[in-house]
Amino acid sequence: MRAVLMTFMAAALPALAMAQQPTRPTPQPTRPAPQSSRPATQQTPQRQQPPAPLPLTEAQFPPFVEFELENGLRVVLVPSAKQPVLSMQLSVLGGTLYDPQGKSGVADMVASLLTKGAGSRTADQIAEAIERVGGSLAASAGPDVLSINASVLRDDRDLAFELMADALLRPNFPQDEVELLRRQTLSALALAKSQPDAIAGRLFAKALYGDHPYARRADEASVRAISREDLVQFHATRVRPAQGLLVLAGAIDSIEAHRLVSRHFTAWTGRGATPPPARPAPQRMRSEIILVHRPGSVQSNIVVGNTTWLPTDTRGHAMDLANQILGGASDSRLFTILREEKGWTYGAYSDVAEVRGVGSFTASAEVRTDVTDSALVELLRQVRRMGSETVPSAEFERQQQTLTGRFPLQIETAQQVAGQVARARLLGLPNDYVQTYRQRLAALTPQQVQAAARAGMRADAALIVVVGDGLALRDRLAAIAPVTLVDVDGNPMAAEAMEVKPIPLALNPSALRASSDSFAVMVQGQNFGYQTTALERSATGWIFRERSVLGPILQQQTTVEFSNAVTMQRTEQSGKVQGNDLRILVQYVDGKASGEGVTPGQAGMQPVNYKDVAVPAGTVDDNVVVALLPFFTWAEGATIELSVFASGRGVVERRTFRVEGVEVVNLPIGAVAAYRVSYAGGEAPGTYWIEQAAPHRVLKFGPAGVPLEFVRVR
Repeated sequence: MRAVLMTFMAAALPALAMAQQPTRPTPQPTRPAPQSSRPATQQTPQRQQPPAPLPLTEAQFPPFVEFELENGLRVVLVPSAKQPVLSMQLSVLGGTLYDPQGKSGVADMVASLLTKGAGSRTADQIAEAIERVGGSLAASAGPDVLSINASVLRDDRDLAFELMADALLRPNFPQDEVELLRRQTLSALALAKSQPDAIAGRLFAKALYGDHPYARRADEASVRAISREDLVQFHATRVRPAQGLLVLAGAIDSIEAHRLVSRHFTAWTGRGATPPPARPAPQRMRSEIILVHRPGSVQSNIVVGNTTWLPTDTRGHAMDLANQILGGASDSRLFTILREEKGWTYGAYSDVAEVRGVGSFTASAEVRTDVTDSALVELLRQVRRMGSETVPSAEFERQQQTLTGRFPLQIETAQQVAGQVARARLLGLPNDYVQTYRQRLAALTPQQVQAAARAGMRADAALIVVVGDGLALRDRLAAIAPVTLVDVDGNPMAAEAMEVKPIPLALNPSALRASSDSFAVMVQGQNFGYQTTALERSATGWIFRERSVLGPILQQQTTVEFSNAVTMQRTEQSGKVQGNDLRILVQYVDGKASGEGVTPGQAGMQPVNYKDVAVPAGTVDDNVVVALLPFFTWAEGATIELSVFASGRGVVERRTFRVEGVEVVNLPIGAVAAYRVSYAGGEAPGTYWIEQAAPHRVLKFGPAGVPLEFVRVR
């Protein structure tokens, strides 16, 4: 239950933050609305057909100005006086495609660190400089390119050029920032392992691209292996002007652009390393299912897809429209059929990803476990229809008009223009691609879209990844296509490995002692509530009591009863979650658990009802884990495996607690030496800080990827 709650909090906190923002009242008219002068008895004629669409015009851009510095840096200028904003995007061929073997994550780390100390400024000084003028500065790495973006008002463009040049030419890669980023990255990776959509995306890419570099993803081992020297070397070989493209859009003219670009980037030198040789992506000959076993999942994440072609392929526009018809919007086929007609999912969509190499097509949905096979069959049927049937004219024209009508909204701001132009040039598309995009879409025929879908989607040779409960799904999915069973890391599993094996409880029951704890609940460093816990003797063993108040989001009380031998007997929980009743009652009898109630889940409150779930000896209720942690044997390098019953979902899970190091934790009660203990398994991973000296009190804990901490106050 505790892990489910932390997952719910991760979703609820951003919504709460938005709700706490002041709202601007809706302006009221200062005079009555004008009344019609038409006589009341006269009826306005009803139009029987919508008016014909106006002829399409080219996207309205001023003439592009292009030039190149002697060092090879290409510059594209799209001037505009309509807005007082300048947006800049400078990209180099330095994406994750170029990560060294065994050190996936280097490009992402380099991008993140460019603004964490450069030139004479520290990370804080860079942030203060750009924020003082109301601008933005950020860098990121995609599959092919590393990009840095800046947006400022017209009068602050000198500062933007200065900060961008420092970040690209003179990054410092401070060791403390490297280590902070490493910890944050490892925390994010741990969180991703608990998120079905992240698991599905990572394993889909790995299976789709095989040994192609596009399949690589950072993992714990690769991130730990990256040194500061690796980052410096990557920057020295990849972040070079001869492989760079600078796009300037908005409030700058040609003369000023030449002056600022020459001033700040002429001294930038280097040809950069030779790109790796092109490697073909694997071609699929038949459909196959990769089933990722996630024990106890109440829903399944489905991803279906295939490789497509190079971005310069002439079928690109037709594929965009095919994707729009299939699953590009909430009125597309997948959403309409799987959600509105069948009621199997909250949403189902499709997407086309373009990279400098071979791109990909995906269609995805999250569905209940009991309808996973039905939903997959229907999803495949709709993908197959796109290539086997001509789209009816009314549907075709509606989605065609949606795409052509939406495009002007995607080039309204200087930042959007810079992004669109940079993307087109980096993909090697024609120079007039952005200006003529709407006309090319409008010229498509249903037959062209059908042909592109048949070639690019290929339902009968699709890769299918399903993340869900393998015990419930394996046999049913095998009737659709051959199934390969893997764990969340992508390692092959035998079917018998899905059965939960007993784990002896590595705890001496006689070591238990009555105790009580108080924690402040902190959100982004601000007090948000409290939690109190107590472990007490009872006539038959022990009682654990917990009370939590987390602002307006949650109020709950929990009681767990267990024997002197630490055998679970009863769990009861009640309270409110965002005004909704929370309740659960679990009875443990003869090694089996039965529970009923309603608890928070990823999609809100969800009913709980299970009966006679086998609970191996040594398994403890998830709510009581925090009270038992002080009584295990802790030491540097220690790893503790624990069998936990997730009472909110009715499943047995393996939790792993690993001592990652020793550090001093500053608390309201003082500075205390603590073991930093990572935990994994269940709905949400995270970290505990456990007092190094006996009695090994829990000092602080929190889930990964959420600005939420429980901090001991006494």
